[in-house]
Amino acid sequence: MNPNSLKIRQISSKLQLPFEVVERKGMGHPDTLADALAETLSKNYANFTRERCGAVLRHNFDKVGLLGGSAEVYFGRGALNSPIRVLLNGRASVKFAGESLDVEERLEEWTRNFLLAHFPQIRREIDIDIHFNLSTSSSPGAVRDEDGSENVRLHWFEPRSLEDLTELRRLHSNDTSLGVGYAPLSPLESTVLSIEEGLNSTEFKKDHPWIGSDIKLMATRVDDEMGLTICIPQLAEYVGSQEEYRENTTIALGEISRIIDELMPSYRSSISINTRDNFDSNELYLTAIGSSIESGDEGLVGRGNRPNGLISPTRPISMEGACGKNPVYHIGKIYSVAAQRIADLVFEETEQYCEVYLVSQTGRDLVDPWKVIIACEKPAQLNEGIISQIEAEIAGMPNITGLLLAGDVRLY
Repeated sequence: MNPNSLKIRQISSKLQLPFEVVERKGMGHPDTLADALAETLSKNYANFTRERCGAVLRHNFDKVGLLGGSAEVYFGRGALNSPIRVLLNGRASVKFAGESLDVEERLEEWTRNFLLAHFPQIRREIDIDIHFNLSTSSSPGAVRDEDGSENVRLHWFEPRSLEDLTELRRLHSNDTSLGVGYAPLSPLESTVLSIEEGLNSTEFKKDHPWIGSDIKLMATRVDDEMGLTICIPQLAEYVGSQEEYRENTTIALGEISRIIDELMPSYRSSISINTRDNFDSNELYLTAIGSSIESGDEGLVGRGNRPNGLISPTRPISMEGACGKNPVYHIGKIYSVAAQRIADLVFEETEQYCEVYLVSQTGRDLVDPWKVIIACEKPAQLNEGIISQIEAEIAGMPNITGLLLAGDVRLY
């Protein structure tokens, strides 16, 4: 890394802001599902091509979309009556060394497995409708020479051998973009994550199988007052009446209150659940599979949680959709993970709030960001030892690929 690219600046702690707003879209929310599916496809494809071809072949699945179906729901039962449509939109290498990789068949298998794992109520063939829009066109740069020689970009997604994978010789940034990270989470952010992960946990669902996965939270804190609005779907199969629905809501309220009391004991709190419920007209958040994806809602990669699992507009944020991007050289993914790792490192070493911004230039060496900005409360605490650790994190960014392929990095 060019030492001239590193900038250290002082900021006040955003943990002490007079207000904050935090949102989380739970695991069954259509946007989170799209993120998770895109990342599952990227991880599976990367591991498959690495084993089959000797390297991760070029791909991007970060434009995947889920298009909602429809369902009929009654107390005690519910089912889809039109399928969830999946738009597998992106780019991928479909051949290597002249041999087909059967990419569409593999993507379809992985997609059906993913949706069935999230929603065991759906039927594998009937309730999932998959549409392909895969491209093998490269980014601009495939200029043809008059003498007939071939530009390497003409084989970007159909490499003839590993020699066509230029990233194996020089790893460069694919885009001019940025990754951001900050640490630590505020008490409100930690509480929002804990509530959604708790309600969606295997342990909670074992005792409360009625709870759906499309749990969405919006939380605010103004001074010492915390407010939470949360939507919690219930699975019709396990809810026989309005009375049971009300009882389940009370159980959820108790668990939410317990978590808030544990993590934010000194704050005054108010909780609202399923504010659109109308018991007179039987308009309730009762679902067939536990997600609004069953009733026309749609999900797209990048519209949901940031890589730390939250949407926090009072904190640094990037609109990059990290999920599904190439795990070898795509800045929107690699720099997002690296920035968070550096922010965590600085906080662990100094116990002060830290923000990190990594900015790339397309074509520049991946391990040589155009700008590295570290913003913290007491810059003087960033001694030579910590700076060396930051530089080591940046130099080691190619190692993030292995973490991503192992599924060891949070991205949604």
